[in-house]
Amino acid sequence: MSTENEGTAVPSAPSAPPVPVDAPAAPAPQAQAPKEPYGQDAQGQAPQGPGASGDAPHPGASSSAPDPSWPPPPPPTAPYGDGGSGAGPGGWGSSYQQPAPKSGRGRGGLVAAVLVAALVAGGMGGGLGYVLAKDNDESTGSTTVSASTNGGDVKRDPGTTAGVAAKALPSTVTIEAESTSGEGGTGTGFVFDKQGHIVTNNHVVADAVDGGKLTATFPTGKKYDAEVVGHAQGYDVAVIKLKNAPSDLKPLTLGDSDKVAVGDSTIAIGAPFGLSDTVTTGIISAKNRPVASSDGSGSQASYMSALQTDASINPGNSGGPLLDARGNVIGINSAIQSTGNGGFGTGQSGSIGLGFAIPINQAKYVAQELIKNGKPVYAKIGASVSLDDSSDGAQITDQGAGGAAPVEPGGPAAKAGLKPGDVIIKLDDRVIDSGPTLIGEIWTHQPGDKVTITYERGGKQRTAEVTLGSRVGDN
Repeated sequence: MSTENEGTAVPSAPSAPPVPVDAPAAPAPQAQAPKEPYGQDAQGQAPQGPGASGDAPHPGASSSAPDPSWPPPPPPTAPYGDGGSGAGPGGWGSSYQQPAPKSGRGRGGLVAAVLVAALVAGGMGGGLGYVLAKDNDESTGSTTVSASTNGGDVKRDPGTTAGVAAKALPSTVTIEAESTSGEGGTGTGFVFDKQGHIVTNNHVVADAVDGGKLTATFPTGKKYDAEVVGHAQGYDVAVIKLKNAPSDLKPLTLGDSDKVAVGDSTIAIGAPFGLSDTVTTGIISAKNRPVASSDGSGSQASYMSALQTDASINPGNSGGPLLDARGNVIGINSAIQSTGNGGFGTGQSGSIGLGFAIPINQAKYVAQELIKNGKPVYAKIGASVSLDDSSDGAQITDQGAGGAAPVEPGGPAAKAGLKPGDVIIKLDDRVIDSGPTLIGEIWTHQPGDKVTITYERGGKQRTAEVTLGSRVGDN
């Protein structure tokens, strides 16, 4: 499945539904991504071929992450929970002036959660009472019956939604990202450590990466300037750091996303449509959902094997924590599936109960690498695979990006005996139905991990043990 950001066209996902959550306030005409098959390395590198430029996909495949100048073919689409690279107007009570939204190409699939739409709500009040009139033989009169003024004390135990929210809200922030040209938007993040590091989505802070302005506002209204420590486009994870961070920061407790089960309760915190500090609830409705998303700027795609939830997630939620019933972070809200345009008078879609989050086990590893080295580290098999929308598996292409070998000489796939034309159908016990699904699954692992790959060649199934290699950086 795929996601889109700020109304930009997003690659459709393989056989799974689409997914981050903010979209621009005024979406532009949609653009359809090319349907021709393209190759890409199983680690997500966008192929580069002659005659390709701008946002156009490149033929061939590559052993590195997706090329920032090329969005991959669309798996079932899903938009970012924040609308992509920090799109969306502000609206959480601060003096922040929402910059003009970026132009985008709405695709209708998943919507990113960073966008903030202008929302005017009207309130309607009313009162209801009644008087019982009673006549009797001696006199006439009336008796007013009123409800009790005290229904008893409300108990909010630590395990209740209210208890979890009370503990988690002080450690979440609303992020405002603005580029040097004044474009930008809002998203969400959460406190990762006491040193002032905040974890969020890459597409939330993308506008502020090259000299832009970045701020983080806590529920108390206290706002801090921040800077980008590192960002990973392929993983769609970023880490920012507060300047002059307070000494009383309380990092959220990280859970274990591998132990999450379908049906588990979930709590999402974010700033949907600029309404910061919003809490919604739901359940885990599926696991290991393949999601491919674009950051809305025509750059490389991100891939994840996502947690699916029906907790309400909308543009502005991107980067916010998805919590379990005990308040542990189990994922980073990143994208939603949407049926089409039209939401709150802005033409932007909202939640239909299909939201997607990056599993926290993967996000934690990425965040730690970004804090340590400032660059992401990707696992790879060293083979270029087709990104065509299919359900038959991930086929190793006949040619790599820019004329490179489809199977990297001396790389993990080559050592395992894989060849062009082989169709990978399983990675360990996970069924692989397409190239994007394979990339997302590989990226749930770390370099050096050993995996079992099942593939087809000449109508026969074979297996191979592969030790995953590594690639540093997005380029």
